[in-house]
Amino acid sequence: MDHHNGSKEVLYSSPIPLYVQIADIFRYRIDRGVWPEGTKMPPISLLMEEFSVSRITVRQALQLLAKSGLIVMKRGVGTLVTKSPEERRPVKVTTTLDALVEAYRDDTPVVTNISDLSTPLILNKNEGVAAADYHHLRRVHAREGVKYCVISIYLEKHLFEKAEQRFRNEIILPVLMSLEGVTVAHAKQSITISKADLEVAHLLDISLGDPIANVRRVLADPNKNIIYVAEAVYRGDYIHLEMDLKP
Repeated sequence: MDHHNGSKEVLYSSPIPLYVQIADIFRYRIDRGVWPEGTKMPPISLLMEEFSVSRITVRQALQLLAKSGLIVMKRGVGTLVTKSPEERRPVKVTTTLDALVEAYRDDTPVVTNISDLSTPLILNKNEGVAAADYHHLRRVHAREGVKYCVISIYLEKHLFEKAEQRFRNEIILPVLMSLEGVTVAHAKQSITISKADLEVAHLLDISLGDPIANVRRVLADPNKNIIYVAEAVYRGDYIHLEMDLKP
């Protein structure tokens, strides 16, 4: 009974609708093999008891999974898990600039530009000195047919104009680092975990409230002039963070 109360407290602490939260938990259990492909999920009555929610809330959560093709609901039979977790090649989030550039150099995702304009850049305190103008590219990256990242990139405008066509069509970071005269003396990256809003869910073909990783990268020259800022949103199931820990 304590377990049920704990589940209820976790659910109610979030502004995300209950059925979306519960669907996320169900999806996690399927992904981890708690409910393997070909097996039946627990009856709705038990799921209602576990999460202290109504029958309609559980049904709404199940309908989200059914829409994703993970389960099928059969009257008189129960709810069957119909899809195994997919094998995914995660995106490695590295902790050095050289490793990050190399990781992108070897990666060849399908790039779909969704906006391309000059946009003012909002910088946080102590990130560096803003340039007079930036070119803003917003795009979706996909690999093997799966959209895994929405990224906004702000490039110092003069640098963008040096290799405009390459920046539009290739992965930007390796192109930037290949330009003559570009020196990166300061590089920072931060990561926060959150839930997908409606726009991100639409762009990445995921459900509202699915886990995502927000990654912000800032590169500056020796004079702390900001030449590149990236704000990327990754699907939570496509991100892999690896760090070397100092003994």
